[in-house]
Amino acid sequence: MDRTIVDYLHALVRANGSDLHLSVGMPPSLRVAGELRQLKADSLTEDSLYKLLMSVLTDAQRAKLEENYELDFALNIDNVGRFRGNAHYIRGAVEATFRHILDVIPSLDELGHKSILKQLCHMKDGLVLVTGVTGSGKSSTLAAMVNLISQQKKGVIITVEDPIEYIFTHGASAVKQREVGSDTHSFGAALKYALRQDPDVIMVSELRDMETIQAAISAAETGHLVLGTLHTIDAPRSLDRLIDVFPAGQQSQIIAQLANCLRAVVSQRLIKTVKSDKRVLAEEVMIVNHPIRNCIREKKFEQIDGLIEIGGKDGMFTIDHHLCELLRKEKITVDEAYNVSRDNTVIDNFLEEKKRRT
Repeated sequence: MDRTIVDYLHALVRANGSDLHLSVGMPPSLRVAGELRQLKADSLTEDSLYKLLMSVLTDAQRAKLEENYELDFALNIDNVGRFRGNAHYIRGAVEATFRHILDVIPSLDELGHKSILKQLCHMKDGLVLVTGVTGSGKSSTLAAMVNLISQQKKGVIITVEDPIEYIFTHGASAVKQREVGSDTHSFGAALKYALRQDPDVIMVSELRDMETIQAAISAAETGHLVLGTLHTIDAPRSLDRLIDVFPAGQQSQIIAQLANCLRAVVSQRLIKTVKSDKRVLAEEVMIVNHPIRNCIREKKFEQIDGLIEIGGKDGMFTIDHHLCELLRKEKITVDEAYNVSRDNTVIDNFLEEKKRRT
């Protein structure tokens, strides 16, 4: 009997994996604890993969895929779970990736975040960014922040997502989730009209283009708390990315706006634990205080790492110091700490101090 996508997604959930990959010329593969594992199944052909994917797409989604060669979508399967799908073409053949979305929104504590993340949720306005590479848990962090705000703040939260991943329930706040493609034409349009919908908090699943970034900054400047993600690895690169999408003639204005409205950048990674079958969060937090605001205005981004290093009283810490904490708790190996560390001397000093104490 031929296997279906439901069978493969069942296997993903049973393995506690994060992603299912369907590629031509190889068996379906699961990403588990950061590593790709092939299922015991026949290699997929162009025809078999096409039939698998088309079986879960609507007519409208099929048409959009054929027109744009790319498609983001959400998939709900009873008794299995909710998944974020991406279909795309590789050398003329359609392929796909599915990300498992947990039924219950995890808390910031469960994800492994420091208490400063909860404090960011109490901010009244400004822009808060969650950054990291693909698969670093940015969506889960944003969902946990929105869920916490919804439970504690009386107001209106509007999310703009592509596609909608976690499903929020109304708490103290009303949560209005909008999906690009079905509820709005674009991130930029949704953000523009969101300002007329009486929001207190706006969550943007990805700041991916100039129009979206400009709209998010404008919303943050006008008294709203805006949460968003970027595919960057740290605060300096996040600032570079936000600024470089604009033409040279507009960049000085954007820098001035960011200096005024940016509140924090949370940069995160998921790394292997000692047991290696699980991963743990390692993060860095930059809070925009007066010295960092001046660095942004003067575009001296190279000084930001040093200011994070000495910004502990404001809740800041570097990823290297978080790695040392994970080493102290024996959650990660020394090799993994060195692999992830930005400044290996911090790890060296920690190990030397540990050696002296013992």
